Amino acid sequence: MSINAITGIMQSGIFLVFKLCAPVLGGALIIGLVVAIFQATTSIQESTLTFLPKLFVILLVLALLGGWMFTELRTYMINLYNLIPQMAR
Repeated sequence: MSINAITGIMQSGIFLVFKLCAPVLGGALIIGLVVAIFQATTSIQESTLTFLPKLFVILLVLALLGGWMFTELRTYMINLYNLIPQMAR
């Protein structure tokens, strides 16, 4: 295998990580902003108020998109395992 092929494999792996993390982190970011705006408008400064909504949103996103995430990761890993004989040469 050439350096370009290995670089391509690593780039696709990093892109996959970003693609799988983006929905979870995006949901947590959005709910964090909503709770922060709510806290600022009502002058409630409870630090634990942001934890529970973020936890529920993260669990909801994982429940809804977990199958897709697993399928994407499985496809990537199968492609990596299929490349092992080419790497051994």
